[in-house]
Amino acid sequence: MSKVIPPCLTPTNKRERYGAGVHQLVRKQPLRRRFGKFWHQLGPGLTTGAADDDPSGVATYSQTGSQFGYQFLWLAPFTFPLMAVVQEMCARIGLVTGSGLAANIRTQYPRAILYICTALLFVANAFNIGADLGAMAKATQLLVPKIGFGILIVGFALLSLLLQVFLSYARYAKYLKGMALVLLAYVVTAFTISGIDWGEVLRNTIVPNLHVSKVQILLVCAILGTTISPYLFFWQTSQEVEEEILQGATTVAQRQRDVTPKGIRRMRTDVWVGMLFSNTVMFFIILTCGAVLHTAGVTNIQSAAQAAEALRPLAGQSAFLLFAIGIVGVGLLAVPVLAGSAAYALAESFRWKEGLYRKLKNAWAFYGVLGAAMLVGFILNFVGLDPIHALIYAAIANGIVAPIVLYFVVSLSAKSSIMGEYANSRLVNILGWVTTTAMAIVAVASIVVLFA
Repeated sequence: MSKVIPPCLTPTNKRERYGAGVHQLVRKQPLRRRFGKFWHQLGPGLTTGAADDDPSGVATYSQTGSQFGYQFLWLAPFTFPLMAVVQEMCARIGLVTGSGLAANIRTQYPRAILYICTALLFVANAFNIGADLGAMAKATQLLVPKIGFGILIVGFALLSLLLQVFLSYARYAKYLKGMALVLLAYVVTAFTISGIDWGEVLRNTIVPNLHVSKVQILLVCAILGTTISPYLFFWQTSQEVEEEILQGATTVAQRQRDVTPKGIRRMRTDVWVGMLFSNTVMFFIILTCGAVLHTAGVTNIQSAAQAAEALRPLAGQSAFLLFAIGIVGVGLLAVPVLAGSAAYALAESFRWKEGLYRKLKNAWAFYGVLGAAMLVGFILNFVGLDPIHALIYAAIANGIVAPIVLYFVVSLSAKSSIMGEYANSRLVNILGWVTTTAMAIVAVASIVVLFA
């Protein structure tokens, strides 16, 4: 005689047996696993995108919102595909060739051009590091006024340097990835503010609005230069190589052999998510400062810390704290990326041993460049150089370097002799050359406007 299973014990009645709470928990577990798998796929693309929103970038976006309100929100969706396509090309070069960007340029083009580009990159990055360290110190003083500016500069510079030199690459990559989440503070800040006209926000996001004037030309140049920056090209390519080395592909031949369509798809997801994250943060910084500062008539913001301070009486303590914490957090992410990209570029140009996976004694020149960039940035805060001037000088250097390096990036990634089946598609090529042309025009326009 067969047993009769009571209805309360049948599998279809799990909800009744264990309760709705447990049933919902069971249903949510696959979602958490999917998110965990997705998070695991993210790496160099996410950290590169997050590093793009450094304190200098935050200052640029804050000035944009405070001076022009929502007028330039359209630049966030406009620059997103251009930025993503360029960074994907850089990442693909690293994966397919097994070498960094400077190493590839060295073998394919005249070295004199490479040396000039890397020298200008070092100068631009050093100025940017100086401005970022100063912004981090000022933001910290807003939170803890008793700590001296000089002590904070020394502390942040040493912390960034020591993490890069003495942490293993595996642990350091996790640190950078975790720090990227600090940028969510800028998204949260926007939702602590009441009275935002979302209809007007949507109109300015979709419809470009630009009047030809000296101020607006410089502003667009600054945003493009901040968004599509040469240091990101070198960093992205070299980080893809570092990731391959972390997986055991220690030689160029191994890395070239190990590239697969699945690896390319993983990289593409990582890069596009990272760039979307970066431009979303840019969007919300402009939105926040437009909604609060521009509306209140506060239109002259010259630093990220000043933007945070200006938000306090107008948007409340929560908005102020989130904005200030975001400056410090993203600085701890961006400063090492700026110094590291200069080190990768110079070391690969002169065929020095390089890589964050190496010990200090095995790559002293690489770490020496990294330390030198940090030292120059540190000194700039004590020689009376105005941080706004530092950013202008960095922007000019980036404006000169960006179109040249972009030419190399697009050309290299389009060559089937180098990239094989992973060479650029026609659409990617078109977008790459459009971006290169746009950056060249922006560089010329900014130089003409500045010195006219």
